[in-house]
Amino acid sequence: MEKILREGERLDDLQNGYSLIQNPQQFCFGIDAVLLSWFAQVKPGERVLDMGTGTGIVPILLKARYPKGEHFTGLEIQEESAERARRSVAYNHLEQDITITTGDIKESASIYGGAFFDVVTTNPPYMIGHHGLTGSNEAKIIARHETLCNLEDIISQAAKVLKPKGRFYMVHRPFRLAEIMSVMVKYRIEPKRMRLVQPFADKEPNMVLIEGLRGGNSRMLVEKPLIVYEKQGIYTEEIQKIYGQEVIK
Repeated sequence: MEKILREGERLDDLQNGYSLIQNPQQFCFGIDAVLLSWFAQVKPGERVLDMGTGTGIVPILLKARYPKGEHFTGLEIQEESAERARRSVAYNHLEQDITITTGDIKESASIYGGAFFDVVTTNPPYMIGHHGLTGSNEAKIIARHETLCNLEDIISQAAKVLKPKGRFYMVHRPFRLAEIMSVMVKYRIEPKRMRLVQPFADKEPNMVLIEGLRGGNSRMLVEKPLIVYEKQGIYTEEIQKIYGQEVIK
């Protein structure tokens, strides 16, 4: 354990046979990453890229749920986070299944080549530029704000690295939904499926899960809202099932 963890880090049990190294002083994953990994679908033999993977939570969750996926790759610009993700991969003995690359999302196509992945996932920064920027924690700022890449950078690069009819999955904020749809269509990633996430049944949505198809036709399914809490501190039955994600064989 001493060789795996660095100062200030902890090892979190993901309740699926795997664990994740995190540093509470940096940026820890939240429910949005869990929902993204549940919403995304990976077929046997498919290659997956997670853009802005942070400490590798999404590739590890996807590997646990879709063990027949061909390979899972995480792309992360912050070397400290990428190195932590690699240690989590090694701790879980997943080196043959998951690769963590240190690199810039804006250079994805140069790093991997065009039309290489079947699936792209992303839990990108939600806030535009420096809007609402507070604090001095660089890792948190980069994770939450579009300081190093923006929505168009992510979607345009996803369009390049996805194979024709490849699928794009993203979790974001509803207040940017019009922009999200517009940019996806601009780069020929057709929105195909959407689900809004509400903290409580009587509250407005604070997250949106969206699936796009590279080169798809114009037709989208809007699923019923996903409610997170039954009451304060108590997850709904559906969220409990998501946290105990079934393995897709």
